[in-house]
Amino acid sequence: MFLQESFITHTFFRTPRRVSAASGLSLTLVLALFLGGCSALGPDFKKPESNTSADWLTDGSVFSTDSAFQEKWWETFNDPVLNSLIEQAYGQNLSLQVAGLKIMEARAQLGISKGNRYPQSQKISGSISDVGISDNSPNFNQAADDSYTNHQVGFDAAWELDFWGRFRRAIQSSESSLAVTEADYDDALVILTADVARTYVIIRTLEERLALVKSNITFQSESLRIATIRFDNGATTELDVQQAKSNLADTQALEPSLIRSLRQATNGLSVLLGMPPSDLSGLLYPQAKSGSGHIPLASEAVTAGVPSDLLRRRPDVRLAEQFAASQSALIGVAKADLYPSFSLTGSIGYQASNTGSSEGNDIFNSESLFFSGGPSFRWNIFNYGQIKNNVRIQDARFQQSLVNYQNTVLTAYQEVEDAMVAYSQAQQETGFRATSAGAALRAVEIAKIQYREGSVDFQRVIDSERFLVSQQDQWTQARGDIALNLIAMYKALGGGWEVRKGQSVIPERMRQEMEQRTNWGNLLGQDK
Repeated sequence: MFLQESFITHTFFRTPRRVSAASGLSLTLVLALFLGGCSALGPDFKKPESNTSADWLTDGSVFSTDSAFQEKWWETFNDPVLNSLIEQAYGQNLSLQVAGLKIMEARAQLGISKGNRYPQSQKISGSISDVGISDNSPNFNQAADDSYTNHQVGFDAAWELDFWGRFRRAIQSSESSLAVTEADYDDALVILTADVARTYVIIRTLEERLALVKSNITFQSESLRIATIRFDNGATTELDVQQAKSNLADTQALEPSLIRSLRQATNGLSVLLGMPPSDLSGLLYPQAKSGSGHIPLASEAVTAGVPSDLLRRRPDVRLAEQFAASQSALIGVAKADLYPSFSLTGSIGYQASNTGSSEGNDIFNSESLFFSGGPSFRWNIFNYGQIKNNVRIQDARFQQSLVNYQNTVLTAYQEVEDAMVAYSQAQQETGFRATSAGAALRAVEIAKIQYREGSVDFQRVIDSERFLVSQQDQWTQARGDIALNLIAMYKALGGGWEVRKGQSVIPERMRQEMEQRTNWGNLLGQDK
C-alpha cells in the first residue's frame, strides 16, 4: 500500500524534461496556493474546562466581591516606604529581568517558526577551483583537458510546502510558547511584589518585637534593682535577687536572636531590590538614618472579587492554559510526519572553465547559464512505528497539560481560601492578644507595687513579667500576621502584574546594550 501511494504521488508531480521558465513558475505558484490551503493536521485548541465556584467559602462580610480589583494592592497599606520599595524592585530585580529576557528569546523563536512558511533554503554560492584529472583514471579520454580551472556562481532554493499544516502548527506552538513566557513574567512580578511586601512586614514586625524586648529589659532591670535593695536591707533573701537576674538574662537573650533575624530579613530585601546585602536605613527610614517603622495596616475594605476572576487574573493559570495550547499544536506537527512532504527545488547560475574553446571569463555569457528545478516528495514509509509513537507522546503530553491546568485552578482556589480564612482569623486573634497583653502589663504593675509593700513574694513578679514578655511578643506577631495573610491573599488572587502594562519587560539600559551588540529589529520595543 505504501509503495503504491508513493508511485501515484510521483507520477502526479512528474513534469516534462524541458519546461519553460514561465510554465515552471506558474506550476510553482499553483502548487503553493493549492497546498497552502489544506487544513492543518491535529486538534484545534479549545480552552480547557475547570470547576469554578460562585462564591468564596470564607465569610463574605470581611471581603468585598467588587470586580474593580485594586491592581496596586500594596497601596491599601498607605505606606509610602512600601510603595517605594516595590517600585524599586520592579525596576531592578534580577530574576524579573531574566523572565523578561525569556520573552525576547521566545519572540525570536517565533520569528524562526514564521520563516518556515517561505522557502526554507535560499542561498547564493560561488566557487573557483583548480581541477586536475589523473591520466590513469578509468575511461580517461586522452583528448580531454586533464587540468583546468572551473568558475561557478549560482542561486539555489528549496521550499517544503506546508501541505499538512506542519509549519502552521509550529507557528501556533511558538505563539503559545511566547504567551507562556509572558505569563511567566507576570507570575514572577506577582511573586516579586508579594515577596517585597512580605519581607517589609517581617522587618517592621521584628522592629516592634525588638522594641518591646528592650522595654521589658528596662522593666526587669528595675525589678532587679528593687530586689537588690530589699535584700541589702534584710527584707528578703538572696533568692529574689538571683531570680531577678535569671529572668532579666533570659529576656536579654531574645535581643540577639531578633537582631539576627532582622539583619537576615534586610539582606533578603536587598537581593529583591537587585543589590548586594547592604544598609537599607536610607530606604526604610527616609526621614531619619535610624529608627523603626510600624507594622502596615490595611484598610478594612478588602476587595477579593469573585472566584471566576482567578481564571483571567492569575498568571500561572494563564501560563498553564497557554502551555496546553502550545502542546496541542505539537500533535499536528508530529502527525505531519505520517504523510509525504512535498517540496519545490530549483537552481540557476553560470558555470565556465578554461577548457576547449571556453574561457573562465566567459562565465556570464548566455551559453554558461544552467538551471534545474521541479517538485519532489519524501515519505518515511518504513519507520517501525516510531512516528506514530511520537504522535502518542505528544498527545500524552497534551493530556498532561490539561490535567495540570485543572490542578493549577484548584490550587489557586485553595491558596485564596487559605489566605482568606487566615486573614479573618488573624484579626480575631489579634483582638484577644491585645486584651491579654494589656492585662499582663497591668498585672506586672500591680505585682511590683505589692512586692514593694511586702504583700506578695517575688515569684509573683517573675511570673507576671515572663507572661508579659510572651503576650506582647505574640500580640505583635499576630498584628504582623494580619498584614502577611492579606499579602498572601492578594498574591493568591494574582494581583500586581498589571503594573507592567505599557512598560518594557527589560530595563532601558539593558535594551540599549543589547541593541548595540545585536540587531534585534523591533523585538525589544514591542512592549512600548
